[in-house]
Amino acid sequence: MPSSIKEYQKGNTIVIWNPDLCTHSANCVNGLGSVFNPNAKPWINVDGASEAEIRAQVGKCPSGALSFKVAGSNAVNIDSSTKMTVVKGGPILFEGECEIIGADGNTKKLKKGALCRCGASGNKPFCDGSHSKITFDS
Repeated sequence: MPSSIKEYQKGNTIVIWNPDLCTHSANCVNGLGSVFNPNAKPWINVDGASEAEIRAQVGKCPSGALSFKVAGSNAVNIDSSTKMTVVKGGPILFEGECEIIGADGNTKKLKKGALCRCGASGNKPFCDGSHSKITFDS
């Protein structure tokens, strides 16, 4: 799966955007619209809020499409414990170290993400929000 990861820096905070993981929950847009505006180019404007506000909102991203790291560090902001949550009518969310091995043998190591349960995702095994366009309520 192709990746178009982008980074946006404000001070010591580097926001990492991985669109391949996005489930389009809009938590970022609804929570901090001054920074996350899908109608703007680029859609992330780190000058729209403080570093602390940006870090707090990025931490609420359920899919892991948004994360951050501190400048000069390779560590990304995720707890090392592992948990999985089944979202009614939506994906399985996971947080913590996870290695996903695809049917083709390719592996991807993630610390946060959303896995498709409905079967309609165009980005399997990851959720792309397609469950909201079909009848899926389990």
